[in-house]
Amino acid sequence: MIRAVLFDMDGILYDSEPVYFDIGLRVMRDLGYSGPEDCLYAGIGLTNEETYRIYAGLLDHRVSAAEIGKRIDAYSLSRVPDYRAIMFEDVPEALQILKDAGVRMACCSSSPMRVIEESLEVLGIRSFFAGIYSGENESRPKPAPDIYLRAAEGLNLKPWECVVYEDSTLGIRAGKQAGMRVYARREERFRMDQSEADRIVSCAADMAVQVIEENKSWKK
Repeated sequence: MIRAVLFDMDGILYDSEPVYFDIGLRVMRDLGYSGPEDCLYAGIGLTNEETYRIYAGLLDHRVSAAEIGKRIDAYSLSRVPDYRAIMFEDVPEALQILKDAGVRMACCSSSPMRVIEESLEVLGIRSFFAGIYSGENESRPKPAPDIYLRAAEGLNLKPWECVVYEDSTLGIRAGKQAGMRVYARREERFRMDQSEADRIVSCAADMAVQVIEENKSWKK
């Protein structure tokens, strides 16, 4: 039986990936990167530090990862996302469906904890989550399963009692390596390989309904 859904944040609760990608691309162009923009897709779903290391490699390490991060952080200060404007509109409905069915929830993101806390508060959905976990507190980021295993432990649940809701290739892999079922929100803009997911859904509400249906089948 599914007792918890573990949510990623970026690209799952709100559509921030295009915003962050655009910032990264602009900074990389300013630093002299002239290659195809899809090479930057490899940084999607990673911690900031991992992303900056990939970007440094694309610049043949002429610029350090630390310097790239510093420039992206400075640029980002003027482009803080309007979280309410980019939240997927069905997310509150999905969270309520799961809550009403007694399914617990946690948020497990590679973003810094301060960003997770701030955005969930702004969106007014913080109270739905029994736990919040940041990749910055894990020694191994996604695709390692650590963050999802930590969330299951925090909820006092076994991995097989949890479903992971993700979009990125590395996030999906992290969920599978944690021994959990993975639902992926269909994402076709950034060439993400979602083939490892157990199910691909159109939106959070679709995921929530399918989770409830799975539990009904289990009870029979």
